[in-house]
Amino acid sequence: MSKLTLRVMQGADRGKIFGDLTPPISIGREDGNTIQLNDERISRYHCKILLDNQHLVLTDLESTNGTKVNGQESKLRILRFGDLILVGRSLLLFGDQQQIRARLNETHLVGEKGKPDPQLEADFEIDSNLIVEAAKQPSLDTLPPIPGRLSPSQAAQLAEVLEYIHLGIGEVVDGVQAHEPRGAVSISQANWQSLLLVYANLSEMIRAIADPEFKFPG
Repeated sequence: MSKLTLRVMQGADRGKIFGDLTPPISIGREDGNTIQLNDERISRYHCKILLDNQHLVLTDLESTNGTKVNGQESKLRILRFGDLILVGRSLLLFGDQQQIRARLNETHLVGEKGKPDPQLEADFEIDSNLIVEAAKQPSLDTLPPIPGRLSPSQAAQLAEVLEYIHLGIGEVVDGVQAHEPRGAVSISQANWQSLLLVYANLSEMIRAIADPEFKFPG
């Protein structure tokens, strides 16, 4: 089996990448876990990932606050690349970009752009209040200022980052289907996974800016 990767998308360890992992993998806040997270809502030994009959199985270790996979409480769950694992206030994306793309291709989830298959719509009920405290987040109503006095190369690099974000979100927006009677929208599984990859990369960029010793993989 190829090496496994878990990327922290939300929480105190946002932006960290735990790569080159082989099962068994334990997650918790105590020393001795394969993945140790700085989160008081996580149990000392919170959950583990084992390989059984060619399946990667996540097991909650009777944690105090439980484990969710794609928004659903999970005591025992087969993991697939692209799944979201919520432990405490920490949200982890399972798999690297190649593994997630491979899963989409193998299961024929990547269809015609802009035309999601209703049978393949993402149906994740993620409680944002459990993922992150909104009061601690910057308001989306206030646009942060563009840094001033950038050199030409810095301005070009910033433009590339913003173009990457714009392109990633744009692909998702183009594929959204509105359901006005229900007051809801839906996106395809492929577009959902693309959005998660952009989101994960942004968390790593933010960490790289704040921590000069962090090596951004991009």
